[in-house]
Amino acid sequence: QVQLVESGGGTVQPGGSLRLSCAASESVNSIYAMGWYRQTPGKQRELVAQITNGGRTNYGDSVKGRFTISRDNAKNTVYLQMTSLKPGDTAIYYCYATRDGMNYWSKGTLVTVSS
Repeated sequence: QVQLVESGGGTVQPGGSLRLSCAASESVNSIYAMGWYRQTPGKQRELVAQITNGGRTNYGDSVKGRFTISRDNAKNTVYLQMTSLKPGDTAIYYCYATRDGMNYWSKGTLVTVSS
């Protein structure tokens, strides 16, 4: 079992910034990939960002150019820096990790972008 502890959610105004953190219970070097999906009511979950143990990144089309995912191996932690936030970014953000073909999930954190 991989345990994930997520933090950084909250409420921001449009155009603002927010940083999410996700800490894993084991070395990220042993995890194939980590990242975030987000979920809004009545809609299918969508990929936000992903980073592999080799440093390869992938972003959802709606966030490219605005969000950046990074990794700190010493802290077993990944970060999602979100800038130029829009009301459409409002969702519950779930951190995930993939190891040996199994997916593990955080409890999620709510991001609200509103005036």
